[in-house]
Amino acid sequence: MSLRRFRDGRVVALVLVLAVAAVGLANVLAPTRSAFSAVVANTGNSAATAPYFTCSAAVGADTQAALFAYRLGEASGSTTAVDWSGKGVNGTYQGSMTATTPNPNACPRDTGTSYVLNGSTSFVSTPRSYANPTTFSEEVWFRTTVAGGMLVGFGSNPVATSGQHDRQIYLNTAGQLVFGTYNGTTQVVTSPKAYTDGAWHHVVATMSAATGMRLYADGALVASNAAFTTPENYTGYFRVGYDTVSGWPGQPSNFAFTGSMRYAAVYSSVLSATQVANHAAAGR
Repeated sequence: MSLRRFRDGRVVALVLVLAVAAVGLANVLAPTRSAFSAVVANTGNSAATAPYFTCSAAVGADTQAALFAYRLGEASGSTTAVDWSGKGVNGTYQGSMTATTPNPNACPRDTGTSYVLNGSTSFVSTPRSYANPTTFSEEVWFRTTVAGGMLVGFGSNPVATSGQHDRQIYLNTAGQLVFGTYNGTTQVVTSPKAYTDGAWHHVVATMSAATGMRLYADGALVASNAAFTTPENYTGYFRVGYDTVSGWPGQPSNFAFTGSMRYAAVYSSVLSATQVANHAAAGR
């Protein structure tokens, strides 16, 4: 075919039609292409939408059973830890209340600060007593690098060292979490690992006659004993950050907690594993 023949408009048009048809056929037969690709690996079948976006929402969903709930997010120098459960059981900051906004912070999508406890005079006392609570859950977010100190507990005195004391979550000398009650002898369950790495951790302890003692850390059950079902029978006060742990396994030299806290609460019910996991997930 000569060059002159290609200059014929009808032939050029025919060539263009055939070329377009060939490209279209190639696109039909070729694998689908995209400018973006992704692979989702979910071997545990765990992909889901978290039920709560904030700690306020997660804890707030369960405040009907709360004895009190403290965000611990007041300004430095505050004396009142506001109870936002609706029960009106405002706590009192003992010692000097210091607030800070660390990065990262527990419950990062919640506004407010964290409570810094100095390991000597800082703790929160509650205003009212409770007669022998036998079904309960205790909860708090914390971070520390110091092994030792009580996180949440129950004692016969609201501000001074308690003569009777149990229902306690504390850190032992190895930095492990311990949940202890007393009924003639000390009854404890202890986490396998330490939690003094300076990161934020979420802890929940639960107890009832039906479930025994359970200890959760970061949303997972880490220790339990269904045979321990009855704590000591006395009237006392729940406290956050300090009381004696004298005579308990792994007793630290310092009973006051050193570090930071957010969102402390005590409930008159046993939080389920799902509720605990939801509260922990909301704070990440």
